[in-house]
Amino acid sequence: MDSYVSPLSERYASERMKHIFSPDFKFATWRKLWIALAEAEKELGIAITDEQIDEMKAHVTDIDYAYAAEREKEVRHDVMAHVLTFGKACPKAKPIIHLGATSCYVGDNTDIIQMKEGLMQIRSLLLTAIERVADFAMKHKDVPTLAYTHYQPAQPTTVGKRASLWLNDLVLDFYDLEYRLDSLKLLGCKGTTGTAASFLELFEGDRAKVRKLDSLIAEKMGFTATYPVSGQTYSRKVDYNVLSVLCSIAQSATKFSNDIRLLSNLKEVEEPFESKQIGSSAMAYKRNPMRSERMASLSRYVITDSLNPAVTAATQWFERTLDDSANKRISVPEAFLAVDAVLSLYINVISGLKLYPKIIERNLNRELPFMATENILMYCVKEKGGDRQELHEAIRKHSVAAAAVVKEQGGENDLLSRILNDPVFKLTREELDAIMDVKQFVGCAAEQTEDFVEGVVRPLLAANPYDDHAASQIKV
Repeated sequence: MDSYVSPLSERYASERMKHIFSPDFKFATWRKLWIALAEAEKELGIAITDEQIDEMKAHVTDIDYAYAAEREKEVRHDVMAHVLTFGKACPKAKPIIHLGATSCYVGDNTDIIQMKEGLMQIRSLLLTAIERVADFAMKHKDVPTLAYTHYQPAQPTTVGKRASLWLNDLVLDFYDLEYRLDSLKLLGCKGTTGTAASFLELFEGDRAKVRKLDSLIAEKMGFTATYPVSGQTYSRKVDYNVLSVLCSIAQSATKFSNDIRLLSNLKEVEEPFESKQIGSSAMAYKRNPMRSERMASLSRYVITDSLNPAVTAATQWFERTLDDSANKRISVPEAFLAVDAVLSLYINVISGLKLYPKIIERNLNRELPFMATENILMYCVKEKGGDRQELHEAIRKHSVAAAAVVKEQGGENDLLSRILNDPVFKLTREELDAIMDVKQFVGCAAEQTEDFVEGVVRPLLAANPYDDHAASQIKV
């Protein structure tokens, strides 16, 4: 407890995401890449034996970290320290480990592999979130609620339609994520400046074998292709593009969490709250929306963190420079860990979100009389033969008076009573009640929600089966 530990690891991210960016995953992947390189070189005629490759395969995970640390202190180079460590475990293979490669062969290819694995974890969480929000939207598609523009009362909508806006953001994020996943390629083995000169020499000038080596390594590591051109590193725009997806998810989550926080203040909804949970150390009655607040807080970090790879991509010099390395070690993994936590919180909140229909109805009814005045005006002109201008002026005066009761006296909105009792409108209670049917004010909200969920979201989920085990690792 006497040294700093990242809260992302200690408090927020799942075990799966932490493993993807762990030393074990990273350095075992380095060894798998060295094995893939050796296998591909052997297949293309280099004198490497099955015995050497088998020896390497037997020592993928038994990494002597203490020995590697000692070697790195001496050579001041992390890749060479692990080449020496792998060579110690594989004496027969030692002469051919890392043959023809540069440090970025293992470093950059592993970065791509980690990001791919991280995106697959995010994909599962995102699909889980999409499914849970879709269920929520359909369950409450017919529940009228007061809508807001500029956080001022506006024409009513339904709870489900509002949720469809959250859902649409997540669906857009999913399409973006799928594109980035499909676009990811391995760096391959491009050499020190991207020319593959060392491999051309290794294969005695045979360019076809150099190209084949790239494709073989990609295939062995589960990729369909490598980037066709590069310097020593893959373009750092790849990191930016990947973190842009994470940034987009963080934006969606922030929008959702802010809406929940505002609705919590209105007492219309409440996020999950444990039986012994304490909302405030001072105010025992409070039930703060702390999960939504945490979601917003972590999302803000991701949104700002996404600037890191943008600046890194912009400032790379020629075929490579090393000012990317320290930044990448922090900015990329932390974005993944944070979004892993954000989506886990999203799933938890939407899955256990509690509605208070009576409060929703009360808040709506408080504003509905003002919104109904145009309908009242039209009805009284059309059905009662009233004078439009006279009715408009009467509504204006009654609205001002009713607003004063609400704002200045703290009373209830009595606009409808004023209208009902004014003979100029000639309305009966039954007629007014019919005009005030809230279903007349929510437009196509329920139908739009159903069309979107059943026409877009359900087919998307059916076409993209996923393992929702990721959702079971949620930390809240």
